[in-house]
Amino acid sequence: MPEGPELHLASHFVNEACGALVFGGRVEKSAVSRNPEVPFESSAYRISALARGKELRLWLRPLPGAGPCREPLALVFRFGMTGSFQLAPGDALPRHAHLRFYTAGPGPRLALCFVDVRRFGHWELGGEWQPGRGPCVLRQYEQFREHVLRNLADKTFDRPICEALLDQRFFNGIGNYLRAEILFRLRIPPFEKARTVLQALQQRRLSPTLTLSQKIRAKLQNPDLLELCHLVPKEVVQLGGPWAPGAQSVLQGPGRARGDPGRHSRVRWTGRRTLPLPLRPRPRPGNQEPKRTLPRLRPSGAPEEAGRRGGRQPQVGALQQPSGEGRRASGAPRGGSEPFLSFLQACRARKLKADSPPLDPEGAPTP
Repeated sequence: MPEGPELHLASHFVNEACGALVFGGRVEKSAVSRNPEVPFESSAYRISALARGKELRLWLRPLPGAGPCREPLALVFRFGMTGSFQLAPGDALPRHAHLRFYTAGPGPRLALCFVDVRRFGHWELGGEWQPGRGPCVLRQYEQFREHVLRNLADKTFDRPICEALLDQRFFNGIGNYLRAEILFRLRIPPFEKARTVLQALQQRRLSPTLTLSQKIRAKLQNPDLLELCHLVPKEVVQLGGPWAPGAQSVLQGPGRARGDPGRHSRVRWTGRRTLPLPLRPRPRPGNQEPKRTLPRLRPSGAPEEAGRRGGRQPQVGALQQPSGEGRRASGAPRGGSEPFLSFLQACRARKLKADSPPLDPEGAPTP
C-alpha cells in the first residue's frame, strides 16, 4: 500500500512532469470506476499537487482568458492499495487508468492518468483533507510530535505500539513497512503498550549546556520513536521510494522480519499483519481430552497397516474383535455406541468376505 513517502514522491512527479504542460478539455473517468464524476472543463488549465500524510491534493487552475470561465477545482486522492499517477501518450493509455487529464495545444497529446489496478483508490471533490487525520509526519513534524504527546490519554495508546503506529489520527503517513523499520531500529518489542513507550519521551530533555549543533547531532545519532517517524520517511523520499535501487540495504526492518526464522508475522484483531514480531510459543490448553476415534480393524496377527498409499494391504482372515476394555483403552465411545460399533464391524467383515476370491475344496483358487 502506498504510504507517506510514496504520496510525497507522487506529488513531486506531478509538479515536475506537468509544470510546463497546459491541459484542456473535459476530465474523463472510466466507466468501471465507482468514484464520482469530475465536472470540470476548460480550454486551458494547469495541474499542481500537494501531499499530506496518505492523501494527495490535485489543483486544476484555469489560465486567464480560458473558456468556459470556471473556478479552480481541487481533488483529494487516497491511493488505496495500488494507486499512482502516470503520464502517458493520449492514444496509448495504460490499463486501469480510471481518471484522465488530457493536454491541449500543439505537440503530441499526453494524458495524466490516475492508475489503480485493484480500484481501492478514491478521490473526492472539494479539496478538503479527510477530517480526523493528524499532522503529516513528513511536512509537519513539530505539530505531529506535539499532537501525539498531548493526547497520550487517548484509548488508542492502550493498544500495542505496533497497532498504534497505524492509527492515522496520530501517525498520518506511517504504514506497515515504515512501522516495521522504526521498531526494528529501536529494538522496541512490538507488543509493548504504546503509552509505556511514548510516556518516556515526555521527560526526555537535552542538557541546556549543549550548543544548537550539539543538540542536532545528539538527535540524529540517538533519535527517539517520534523522530524516526519523521526521519525514516524522509530517507525513503531521498532514496526514491521503498523499491528504488539501494533502498533494500537501508530498510532492513521488513526484510529481517520476513527472513529471520526467529521472527514471524502475526495478524491481530484489527486484521492487519504486523512485522517484525518475536517468535512466541503457541499456548497449549490444559486438561484437554484426547480425541475419541473408532479403533482400526485389522486381521489377527497381521502387522499394523502402513497407510493408504504405498502401504501393505491387509490379508484376508479372521477379524480381531476388540474386547470392552480394549475399546475403552483405545478411546472408543462408551455406553450406547457399542451396539453401533458391533454393527460396523460386522459390515466390514461381510465386505471383506465378499471381496475375497472363493476357494475350491483342495484350497486352490478357482480359475
